[in-house]
Amino acid sequence: MRHLKLIPDDTKIPFSRWRYVAVGLSLVVMIAAVVLLVTRGLNFGIDFKGGILIEIATDGPADIGSIRNDLGGLGLGEVQIQEFGQADDVLIRVAAPEGDDADRASQAVVEKIKGVLGDGVEYRRVEVVGPQVSGELVEDGILAVLISVALMLLYIWFRFEWQFSLGADVALVHDVLATIALFCLLQIEFNLQSIAALLTIVGYSMNDTVIVFDRVRENLRKYKKMDLAALIDLSVNQTLSRTVMTSGTTLLALLALFVFGGEVIRGFVFAMIFGIFIGTYSSIFIAGPVLLAVGVSRDATNGGLGGVSKEKATGEA
Repeated sequence: MRHLKLIPDDTKIPFSRWRYVAVGLSLVVMIAAVVLLVTRGLNFGIDFKGGILIEIATDGPADIGSIRNDLGGLGLGEVQIQEFGQADDVLIRVAAPEGDDADRASQAVVEKIKGVLGDGVEYRRVEVVGPQVSGELVEDGILAVLISVALMLLYIWFRFEWQFSLGADVALVHDVLATIALFCLLQIEFNLQSIAALLTIVGYSMNDTVIVFDRVRENLRKYKKMDLAALIDLSVNQTLSRTVMTSGTTLLALLALFVFGGEVIRGFVFAMIFGIFIGTYSSIFIAGPVLLAVGVSRDATNGGLGGVSKEKATGEA
């Protein structure tokens, strides 16, 4: 019985031939991410800038103009009202009250809004985040991403060698910056779910990179005289079928969530879909070329901190 294969087992795609173009493109993306972050900035959600978020469902199609007029007379400052998902779903955002007792003031604002809207609506979600809490969440979110990348660096260093660790971490930083660039460019709301998406992308990208690096290490022991660029190409081609199948099945699940999961998780799922593509790309076109640039020991059978680099892989071993 023959099995259907999307990718043949004996592919010979010369990935290393395009490494300069790929690295150049990635450098542009990473620089653009920094520029966009400074100039355009992230569209922080209520988790990170504080405020009040109320999701309601009206009886029939929502009259956005009428709701805006009703809330406009309350003197709440900046109020954003938008349709959310179905025609009867409405999302209301109110800036966080300032002052020493911001939490109590926020609760008072919620009660005012409920009083104006009346009993003819269904309150599906009410979230209140104070300015102090939102500031702490920003710091904790940044710290979580930085710690995850640092721990991944140590993990690869122990499991392989520092050259592998450098390649994997450059790929991780690339993936994080590329995803942040997407958020800045499209102004997708950046909230706690976005941090979860970034951490998931880091884990997914690292898993894909480890699979490739495992095969590279095996081939380093097996092919003592093969040129390193050819050896990396061989390793990527040998793991290509597994990479495509894993990415494809993950994408199917994410696409289903994107279509049927609702607006609440759509930003998270969109970031994950992008992360699948960028993580697979970086494992092939970023991690490999970095490893090729710094070289790696041919005789490091155990790798990690205990591996002793006696001879760089330059092709003449």
